[in-house]
Amino acid sequence: MRKAVLSAVMLLGLAACNRGGSVGPDEFSVLPTRPLELPADLSSLPPPTPGGLNLTDPNPTGDAIAALGGVQSYAGGVPASDAALVAQASRNGTDPAIRQTLAAEDAGLRRRAERGQALNRARYLRVYAGQALDAYAALLRFRNAGVQVPSAPPQ
Repeated sequence: MRKAVLSAVMLLGLAACNRGGSVGPDEFSVLPTRPLELPADLSSLPPPTPGGLNLTDPNPTGDAIAALGGVQSYAGGVPASDAALVAQASRNGTDPAIRQTLAAEDAGLRRRAERGQALNRARYLRVYAGQALDAYAALLRFRNAGVQVPSAPPQ
């Protein structure tokens, strides 16, 4: 009897914690922009092309940007307000294979650092310790140089 009463009290306590105001996303509120169409001949359907056009959702990137509060015209490239920054950053050219180059250099760095040891988390952090930035030292350096910087949380 005591267990039944204790169980009922715990169940009521848990039910009281539910606040009806927090409702998750409604998966049925997502609708395509155009109705789906079924072609007459299913054998003539083209294979799907990743990154290709979608008949029911013609501008998914722009729609996502707009949903997150951005401007849809920025979906295709660099905004005009950032054109000077991109031009300055790419003034010496760009390397189209930069990801592969960096991956190979990183693998070489880790290979030299581990020297046959298993690369666990502690070892991983030691390998890259020389490349880590001290945020508070940089904050003090900028403040001492007279640059206005936002406040930072205490260490």
